[in-house]
Amino acid sequence: MLVLSNNTALSSLLSKLLQDQLEQTNSSAPSQVGSGSGSLEIIYVLMMVGLFGFFTVGVMVTNIRARRLEDSRDPYNMYIATDIWHKKDQEYFQAKLIENYKLCCVFENQLAVEQPSAQIPEVKSS
Repeated sequence: MLVLSNNTALSSLLSKLLQDQLEQTNSSAPSQVGSGSGSLEIIYVLMMVGLFGFFTVGVMVTNIRARRLEDSRDPYNMYIATDIWHKKDQEYFQAKLIENYKLCCVFENQLAVEQPSAQIPEVKSS
């Protein structure tokens, strides 16, 4: 492992590497063979982006068209637009509550009822 004792040596090394890299990229001329394949790559990327855009726009248009064709007399839309079902559910719940209340009964244990005339026996401790 290379350990540099001072930051100036590291910065000078990095700046020299950067200058060498810049000189290499500036001095090398672009090759003619690579330029032909580069244009094909661009055409391929543009074609893929175009197909994706065409597919996305098609899905959006289909969705918008389907929403416009929805009929206002559709039962599902009527269910959402009106609150009839909620009212019917509330009426049914209230009827069930009243029915359960009428069925409710209380059993009274006559022996457990408090009787002021009778004394409860007490156990005397010895």
